[in-house]
Amino acid sequence: MAGTKFESYRDLRVWQEAMDLAEACYRLTREFPKDEMYGMTAQIRRAASSIAANIAEGHGRQQTGAFVQFLRIAQGSLKELETHLILAVRVGLATNMDVLLGQCDELGRMLRALIRSLQNRTEAKPA
Repeated sequence: MAGTKFESYRDLRVWQEAMDLAEACYRLTREFPKDEMYGMTAQIRRAASSIAANIAEGHGRQQTGAFVQFLRIAQGSLKELETHLILAVRVGLATNMDVLLGQCDELGRMLRALIRSLQNRTEAKPA
């Protein structure tokens, strides 16, 4: 990312991956019982969509510090999503979350790398 100028948050691979994860979560929750519509379905969908939304919002602030803060919020939403996915298996709403949890792990690595990159770039700037 160093030296690269992104015109839009949509150019960020991390945002694209977050959108793919959110889409997969929407597909998964279509299979949940209708009585979970305002329970686990809503929780998973909200947490999943929040990840990409926070990446976009932070990018839109056009300040590195604000962007990093929103990326950290996205990390929190990712951990919340992981917890809901694990719970969905434990209560019998789904049987296997290995693929989705793998996507979560990869997205978490990408978020951490982007945060480090932005922080290193900020620290390297002369005063």
